[in-house]
Amino acid sequence: MKRTLIITASIAILTILGFAIVEAQGDTSKERQQERQQKHEARQKQRAERMAQYEHYVDSLVTSHNYRFVPETMQQLPGGMMRNLQNPNYEIIVWDSAVDVCMPFLKGYTPPYYFVVFNYVLSSVQGYSVEKTAEGWHVEFQSPMFSSTTYTFTFEIYSRYGGATLTISSPFYNSVQYTGNIFGI
Repeated sequence: MKRTLIITASIAILTILGFAIVEAQGDTSKERQQERQQKHEARQKQRAERMAQYEHYVDSLVTSHNYRFVPETMQQLPGGMMRNLQNPNYEIIVWDSAVDVCMPFLKGYTPPYYFVVFNYVLSSVQGYSVEKTAEGWHVEFQSPMFSSTTYTFTFEIYSRYGGATLTISSPFYNSVQYTGNIFGI
């Protein structure tokens, strides 16, 4: 009987100690959870601030008329093959006084299309307009690019993402759409 009493007392003591340890760990766990939550909220706030700064940066590039568009893909519309562009020389640079264009383009309505590179510095463009949209900016201008055909350049610039879509259209050829990024110059 003495032995049973010792075993029962030992079990009771271990059970009480076990609950005390679990409760102590629970308190520590709550403290850790609160600490993690505070760090998480601080990271969210920092990210939100950085995103707002980046959005402001892209907005300032567009409104200053000093930015560079670097394409990553091109596709002849409607539904042409998507092509990746790896040439670092392809770009459009928009300045206050000029637009520098070095972009590939596919001419033709039906196959076989032929590939050309627009490589011009346009000292003046027609109808340059900038309009604020819900996602960023809509920029549009036209230029004959030293030919009898007037080309329309339409940018959809996404302030939050830093990306942009450019569509070059002409009354005589299918439009070509480019996706890429906007950078400061």
